[in-house]
Amino acid sequence: MNTQPALLVVKVGTSTLTDGQTGRLRLGVMADLAQTLCLICETGWRVVLVSSGAIGVGAQRLGLKARPTDLATKQAAAAVGQGLLMSWYEQFFRANSRTIAQVLLTRGDLAQRNRYLNAQRTLQALLDLGVVPIINENDTVAVNELTFGDNDTLSALVANLLSARLLVLLTDVAGFYSANPRLDPEARLIEEVDMVSPALRQLAGGRGSNWGTGGMSTKLEAAFIATHSGIPTVITDGSQPRALLDLIQGKSVGTRFKAQPQGTSSRKRWIAHGLVPRGKLFLDPGAIRAITQHHKSLLPAGITALEGEFQDGDLVCLCDQGGREWGRGLVNYTSLDLQRILGKQTREIPLLLDEPEPPTTVVHRDNLIVLAIEPTE
Repeated sequence: MNTQPALLVVKVGTSTLTDGQTGRLRLGVMADLAQTLCLICETGWRVVLVSSGAIGVGAQRLGLKARPTDLATKQAAAAVGQGLLMSWYEQFFRANSRTIAQVLLTRGDLAQRNRYLNAQRTLQALLDLGVVPIINENDTVAVNELTFGDNDTLSALVANLLSARLLVLLTDVAGFYSANPRLDPEARLIEEVDMVSPALRQLAGGRGSNWGTGGMSTKLEAAFIATHSGIPTVITDGSQPRALLDLIQGKSVGTRFKAQPQGTSSRKRWIAHGLVPRGKLFLDPGAIRAITQHHKSLLPAGITALEGEFQDGDLVCLCDQGGREWGRGLVNYTSLDLQRILGKQTREIPLLLDEPEPPTTVVHRDNLIVLAIEPTE
């Protein structure tokens, strides 16, 4: 039985923290958010805040008219903005007698198992000390191939890392709608979602404000990651932070995505969501059934094609021939070697690769996790 105090991970976006036209911080919203999170801490919950805003605030301070698009300028804006952002958080949390800590992460920190575990231990130590960690992507040093892309994804990975009780994504709308509420007066708020399906993803729009990187599509992806780690997720209006107090009491606020049944280990959840996929394997229907319904390892006979260049030990996506992803796993072959044995029987591999004892599986079931986006038929 888990005796750890309940943990709440809250992500607040740039569209909530800043004015969409000028990029200036909404200090009243920040102050209300800090006070609310401190009140939640007093109820016995632990809190982690994932905060966007550094690039937008830095760009505004530097006199830029919009969010920069080139990497060097984005990193310069982040370097300027992160200190400004944290100085305000420090002031608002200190006014409520709560200590905060800045934690900057890159995708590489979660993609390497030893660094992942070290980040986990550090964050747990801060929480044990009663500190509220405030996390952001380390935009100043991150490189394109090892970025989270948005803080929605980062918040879901942090929630998974710490086995959170609840993930809340604060944004500039009341939740997830049947259509864009800014364009369609008939759009209705969807209060509860059983699972993030392909049909639901099609309802999501594109990028958010001029100053942000996300949009509803990235929030759906975050909800998918978190709920498939057994963590319910809520999308709601960030301009009313006090609604978080209702949420931890179980009241209905915004759109709630139900946690999916899961019995996977922490290591398998890290494989699925902590690593960056390096390629795709396309499987025939028999192989899809074998890995999803019968929990078998993946053999070369069931693979019809591959995409990307990867080394043995890299993460690959396991897709059907239509491109739908059914699982992920650590591959035992390079893309070059695997191309030579696609569709072949295991007994043929030693001769084809001129190796006496090659791996018998392409992805072993111990290194494979199924992503049940929809129920199998």
